[in-house]
Amino acid sequence: MKNLDTTLYFITDSTCVPEERFLPVVEAACRGGATIIQLREKDKSTREYMQLANATHEITARYGIPLIIDDRVDVAMAIGAEGVHVGQSDMPACDARRILGPEKIIGVTAKTVPQALEAYEQGADYLGCGAIYPTTTHVKTVITPVETLKDVVKAVPIPVNAIGGLNKDNIFVLKGSGIAGICVVSAIMKAADPELATRELKQAFSALNS
Repeated sequence: MKNLDTTLYFITDSTCVPEERFLPVVEAACRGGATIIQLREKDKSTREYMQLANATHEITARYGIPLIIDDRVDVAMAIGAEGVHVGQSDMPACDARRILGPEKIIGVTAKTVPQALEAYEQGADYLGCGAIYPTTTHVKTVITPVETLKDVVKAVPIPVNAIGGLNKDNIFVLKGSGIAGICVVSAIMKAADPELATRELKQAFSALNS
């Protein structure tokens, strides 16, 4: 099992900010203590995705933070990203693992215990479980009860992160769930001060487990 720190997993959304602000937000999150960054782009062409991925990777590499590419195994390979994240309607984790090899990080979205077990058996390194709250992103969400999240955590020996509408003021519901970390989008992406927002999120999660 890889030594992954998924404490604060930042998922980008370029539709939240003007184009010129996107990379500065990524760097601010790095400075603030994000431990993994996922580039998630649903509407860009392959070339546009690769250009943004390369620029993002230049920043994350400077801070020693793994860059995960959402869905697109080809883009992850092309730019040398540290890994890929796949959902239930994307490429199966076992195929992503076969293509990317044993060293790359593979994350999987799992909303149920059977999905979690299948992802683990197929070689996933971590899971994203949610949505805990309704989200403002353009990704379709189905609410996952915290009790289900706890069951997923107990079912697999790999890190499980909660995702979905989380911010520093509402993550208290996750206390005692056993999660390894939280995934956030808008709480950093839309913050007036994304570096401060990242620090506060990390502190809030630490307080959850104290």
